Amino acid sequence: MNEPAHKSALQLSDEAHLLHPYTNLSLHESVGAHVITGGDGIHVIDEAGNRYIEGLGGLFCAGLGFSEERLVQAAIRQMRAMPFYHSFAHKSAAPTIELAGKLLSIAPVPMSKVFFANSGSEANDTAVKLIWYYHNAIGKPQKKKIISRLRAYHGVTVASASLTGLPLNHRDFDLPIQGILHTDCPHYYRNGLPGESEEEYATRCADNLEALILREGPETVAAFFAEPVMVSGGVIVPPKTYFEKIQAVLRNYDILFVADEVICGFGRTGNMFGSQTFGIEPDMISVAKQLSAAYMPISALMINDRIHRVLVEQSAKLGSFSHGFTYGGHPVAAAVALEALKIYEETDIVGHVRRVSPRFAEGIARLAVHPLIGETRICGLVAGIEFVRDKTSRENFPPEAGVAAFAGQRARAHGVITRALGDTLSLCPAMIIDEAQIDDLIARIGRALDDALVYARERGHFNS
Repeated sequence: MNEPAHKSALQLSDEAHLLHPYTNLSLHESVGAHVITGGDGIHVIDEAGNRYIEGLGGLFCAGLGFSEERLVQAAIRQMRAMPFYHSFAHKSAAPTIELAGKLLSIAPVPMSKVFFANSGSEANDTAVKLIWYYHNAIGKPQKKKIISRLRAYHGVTVASASLTGLPLNHRDFDLPIQGILHTDCPHYYRNGLPGESEEEYATRCADNLEALILREGPETVAAFFAEPVMVSGGVIVPPKTYFEKIQAVLRNYDILFVADEVICGFGRTGNMFGSQTFGIEPDMISVAKQLSAAYMPISALMINDRIHRVLVEQSAKLGSFSHGFTYGGHPVAAAVALEALKIYEETDIVGHVRRVSPRFAEGIARLAVHPLIGETRICGLVAGIEFVRDKTSRENFPPEAGVAAFAGQRARAHGVITRALGDTLSLCPAMIIDEAQIDDLIARIGRALDDALVYARERGHFNS
């Protein structure tokens, strides 16, 4: 690939002014930014003209790729008609109202109301506030603790980052805040005991959750957060019967369930929602990312009628429901999201994912036999490829070896943008990908794995 040898003017400007999220800031001072200037379907193009398959769909969000003209035109039309209005104090905008109704019509379980925000983090942060507000309103002010899971990812605001179960999201940020608890990550490959079946492991996870609730006191535990698939934590697909058993525990202790569908929602798992894929019946659902196919920032929190009626009664008592964001339900973002949902329906995106995901699964299975790979995990069109030093013992490489990270770097050299999250290389391409493009993606990743094998052997990290 014709990668630039020197930093461009854009890169130099970037280094002077932009603080990069999820970046080694010290390293960035020497390597600079990779500037992306264009997109075409599942591909993006950098300022040097290099073309890449965007293997993560941006950040697990560009479900319709990077050149969907209908979404561009939807934004233009709404900008001309009404570029901004808010939803405070009995106000609203037509696209915002229509989008709320559309979301309720396709929700995986009956929901009553939709609250709009701008990111998945804000939607989950709102869920936390509503959980606390709800329990105060029903006379249970002590029922405030919230349980998430190790390796979960729910965002980066103070509350949602506390729910996130990844150490780097807590370290030196003084997180998690009080009242946020974490239970098992349901990763059977890593945490299952010798001879323990998936179902037995799921039972143990549910038993451990119940034990945590009993230790804390059921009267103090308010809610449980879970992603159907823990994508940012390494594409952890739940073991068989996991959610069935977890939900039984939650119901037994009157604990609300928040399904974080920020990544899984809108077709990614082979159903419109991951909750449908895994039989989840939540009280609240957070969505974002593919809601607008990433063309505009927008998120939403759907709540059931039980919670909504309490909010109505409490706002009457207090005089206002005093929570909201200036740009929540922004009419341009809502118009783009409505158009994205129309495209999903008209093109049968769920059916397309189901048709091409077997080819994706076949390709991922071929990668699983590579000497560096211990386990591959897949659900619909999202997959995780976990690197190990030894397939038999499942020993990971030492963190300083950086083998998975090196594979991610080599993927870019072979024309795929992706990245390693710990020991796992993730793939989450735009859902419009076809079978030929899947084959191309898998072949390029295979070459990156081969490069990583040479790298690991040369540095003495791998001797097989």
